Amino acid sequence: MRRVILAIVCIALFGSCDDSIVKSDYKATNNGFWNKENTIEFNFSEIDTLQQHNIFVNIRNDQTFPYSNLFLITELTYPDGNRIKDTLEFKMALPDGTWLGKGHGSIKDNKLWYKENIVFPSSGVYTLKVSHAMRKNGNVDGIVNLEGITDVGFEIVKSN
Repeated sequence: MRRVILAIVCIALFGSCDDSIVKSDYKATNNGFWNKENTIEFNFSEIDTLQQHNIFVNIRNDQTFPYSNLFLITELTYPDGNRIKDTLEFKMALPDGTWLGKGHGSIKDNKLWYKENIVFPSSGVYTLKVSHAMRKNGNVDGIVNLEGITDVGFEIVKSN
C-alpha cells in the first residue's frame, strides 16, 4: 500500500513540473501600492542562445485596482549594453468589471505577453526593468501610488 501511495505522489510531482519554464520571479510592491518611481528590476542569465523564447510580464492585482487597463514601460538590457524600451497596454478587466486573469477570491494572476519568439543572442546577464505609466484622463502627471498591484514578475518559457 505504501508503494502505491508513493508512486502516485511521485507521478503527481513529476507530472506537474513544467519543463518549458526557463526563468520566473516575482517582486512585491509596497503593501499593494506601486509607486511610479519604483522601477522593478530582474536580472537573469544562463539562457540558451539558440532556443526561441517567449517572455511574459506577470501582474498580481487585487480588487482595489481601480482601472480596466494597465500601462507599463519595460526595458530589456542585453549583456552588451543594448536596450529595448517598450510602452505596453494590457486589459485587466472586461467592460462589465469582471477581472481577467486566473485565481479565485480577491487576487488575480495576469500573464501578459511581452516578447514572442525572442532569441537571446549572447550569454551574460540580462536585465528587465518594469515600471507603471498610469495616468488619469486629462492629467499630465502620472499616478504616484498605483493601488491594487500586489506583485510584479516575469516568466521566460521555451517557444514551441
